[in-house]
Amino acid sequence: MLNGGIAGKLILFSLPLAFSSILQQLFNSADVAVVGRFAGDQALAAVGSCVALVGIFVNLIVGLSVGPNAVLASLIGQKKRERIPGMLHTVLTFGAVLGVFLMLLGMLTARLVLEASGTPESVMAEALLYIRIYFLSIPFMLIYNFGSAALRSFGDTRHPMYYLLASGIVNVILNLVLVICFRLGVSGVAIATVISNILSASLVIHCLHCRQDEFQFRFHHMRIKWADLKKVLIIGIPAGIQGAIFSISNVFIQSGINSFGEDAIAGSSLALNFEYFTYDIANAFAQAAVTFTSQNYGAGNFKRCRRIFWLCMLFGIGFTEILSVVFILWKGFFVSIYTTSQAVAAYGIIRMERVCALEGLTATYEVESAAMRGMGRSLEPSVVTILGTVVFRMIWLVTIFKMVPTFGMLMNVYVASWIFTGGVLFVIYYMYSRKAFAQRM
Repeated sequence: MLNGGIAGKLILFSLPLAFSSILQQLFNSADVAVVGRFAGDQALAAVGSCVALVGIFVNLIVGLSVGPNAVLASLIGQKKRERIPGMLHTVLTFGAVLGVFLMLLGMLTARLVLEASGTPESVMAEALLYIRIYFLSIPFMLIYNFGSAALRSFGDTRHPMYYLLASGIVNVILNLVLVICFRLGVSGVAIATVISNILSASLVIHCLHCRQDEFQFRFHHMRIKWADLKKVLIIGIPAGIQGAIFSISNVFIQSGINSFGEDAIAGSSLALNFEYFTYDIANAFAQAAVTFTSQNYGAGNFKRCRRIFWLCMLFGIGFTEILSVVFILWKGFFVSIYTTSQAVAAYGIIRMERVCALEGLTATYEVESAAMRGMGRSLEPSVVTILGTVVFRMIWLVTIFKMVPTFGMLMNVYVASWIFTGGVLFVIYYMYSRKAFAQRM
């Protein structure tokens, strides 16, 4: 990461990471497809009602994992590898403890959040059953994401991909067996998700346990060094809060979606899967921006930092839009995978045309945020993203959407907020990077 050409290395780093995330989402989409096909539209709406709540916790976890990635990569760049073992065990110990806390918090607040988002009473019981079983997987999700962040810090994105592939296959098989054979419905897909997350976490820990370098993990070394944890949280907490609040804004949007009825909930839920697939590519290049920038910024390679930023921006937008175009061109086919209902499909296609088609714009604010975090600045991108994705969207809901209360106009809020957030963050990144590079040269 510190020497030689950059473009090829960014692609080799990012594409396995993107493929890993797409695999994970593909297997999660199996939940939606199996429920929609074999448990009915009401069950599909129940799972769809939980999407925003699940997103709060998943985005919090993914955001927090930016901290370990950035700090460990920076230690490599600064050639302070002797500090890596303590940092690694601190990160994984904290992840396990936090995972249990978030699991309990999620179970206690599930009904309140679902009611606040306007989940129809007709699907409330199934939604609660699904989400409470799902939350059992939270500790294992944290361990997997923190362990994967450690592997990514020195450029290993292949092993996390292999582990997701293995756990995903198990997830799909269990989905089919539990829903079709045992007729467990939403509880079946939730149980399959828990088991697959346990497997992926176990594989990541096994990988770290077998290493013979500074990244070797041992259970008897598990402890928290508060000085190390502070460095991780300075970067991770703003990123995690940004991700969680980003999803909270989606809870408000979900309440708007719920107002159109069960068909809209189900249609929006299935279309969201394609947005996840495309977003995973943009996010992969953002993760590359964090890791490559952290190492080069720590080593004082500021010209490389600038080149990394522009290449990640170009690749993030370009590769994301390629996949978006594929989904839009064959939208009828892709929607039919999840549902046989014409009413549900119609809502899904509206969302795809309004949101998925321009998903590449998410790369703007994601790469800008990632580059700043790679330079040790996490608060500013978090504040701007909160303003752009929460405040902006809430203003849209009570103004534009209120004046034109159509499903299509509700979906337009996503692209509008991406343009606003990306534009503001670019100005901040440009100003800060010029100042930071000038001071350290």
